[in-house]
Amino acid sequence: MKVFKFGGASVKDSEAVINIKEIIKREDSNLVIIISAMHKTTNSLEKVWDSYINNDLKGAIHELDKTIDFHKEIYTKLRLSSNLVFLNYFNSLEKSLKAFLHQPPSDNYAYNYDQIVSYGELFSTWIVSNYLEENEVINEWLDARKLISTSSHFQEARVNWEISREKIRVKTNSNSSIFISQGFIGGDANKNTTTLGREGSDYSAAIFAWAIDAEELTIWKDVPGLLNADPKVFKDTHKIDHISYKEAIELSYYGASVIHPKTIKPLQNKSIPLTIKSFINFQK
Repeated sequence: MKVFKFGGASVKDSEAVINIKEIIKREDSNLVIIISAMHKTTNSLEKVWDSYINNDLKGAIHELDKTIDFHKEIYTKLRLSSNLVFLNYFNSLEKSLKAFLHQPPSDNYAYNYDQIVSYGELFSTWIVSNYLEENEVINEWLDARKLISTSSHFQEARVNWEISREKIRVKTNSNSSIFISQGFIGGDANKNTTTLGREGSDYSAAIFAWAIDAEELTIWKDVPGLLNADPKVFKDTHKIDHISYKEAIELSYYGASVIHPKTIKPLQNKSIPLTIKSFINFQK
């Protein structure tokens, strides 16, 4: 079984979701697919959180409605508007988040953050899962809040590796060949949602890969692989075809944004290869 991870840019609009379908249909192995929040959704939900902790309910609801409208536009273009199963759960997510916003904020701002911002991944994965299902890519949607067991260090939750491994293995040991779950989020012993740190979806993918002894983890990016420099800054970059785990960890800590710093170690512990591929030119 392989693990694929798609970031926010790879699910930024309806065309991007369709592109994911084309990538997945080319694979002949079982997959666990980890997906981030859609393009800029985390930033939008952070605005919701900021308004909420400042007791600006009207502002929080206004920002949330804009976020919901963004997702509605995408799922409407994907022709999911008539799928009652899809709509019922999507609407229930919206209602539960709005119900949270109508409660007084906790003094623990990090706790408030995790309960609000985590919805981005729930929205995106539910849309992608249902779109794939309607286009003959049968899959099982998994709730990462029930699989990645963490401490209650909100915004920087620490993973309970053994419990998480057991839960993930049980859920992925079904008749399904494709599983879809969320990056960035987990859950503590009190059933509170937690997050793994900003840009933590790569880390989530590594956790899943470690738990299932994956054959490979592929992170799909808007670059053709690991480059020797940022192509947005430097013109003459070249792809690094092979690199050791140690060198990859050093690169990540020195600012190589293509790899999250926490991602490499779980893979190194089980010698799981990490591949970076382009979701733009995936045919190559």
